[in-house]
Amino acid sequence: QVQLVESGGGLVQAGGSLRLSCAASGRTFNFSPMGWFRQAPGKEREFVGGISWNGDTTDYADSVKGRFTIARDNAKNTMSLQMNSLKPEDTAVYYCARSTKVYMTRSLSLYDSWGQGTQVTVSS
Repeated sequence: QVQLVESGGGLVQAGGSLRLSCAASGRTFNFSPMGWFRQAPGKEREFVGGISWNGDTTDYADSVKGRFTIARDNAKNTMSLQMNSLKPEDTAVYYCARSTKVYMTRSLSLYDSWGQGTQVTVSS
């Protein structure tokens, strides 16, 4: 089992940037694809992006492609989400999670070890 802790959320104006971090404990982090998800008030949790176990491959939702970048450092058991050109519609609680599969997936049900989330608020 992997325990995950997100940090780095906050309040930012539209057009600004934030960098979220996900710190993992547990040796399976290094061998697992990881993902970022978000949940806005009154909406379902949605896929934001994912990264392969070695960081070579990433996948992004269309809504964030070109603005968000995921990276990981397996030596430090961390993953990051760099968010640029933020929009008010990016406002949500952001979660990191571990894929239970050896491949990247956008399916929420195939992730476990969810963190507690970090709030991102983008003002217009």
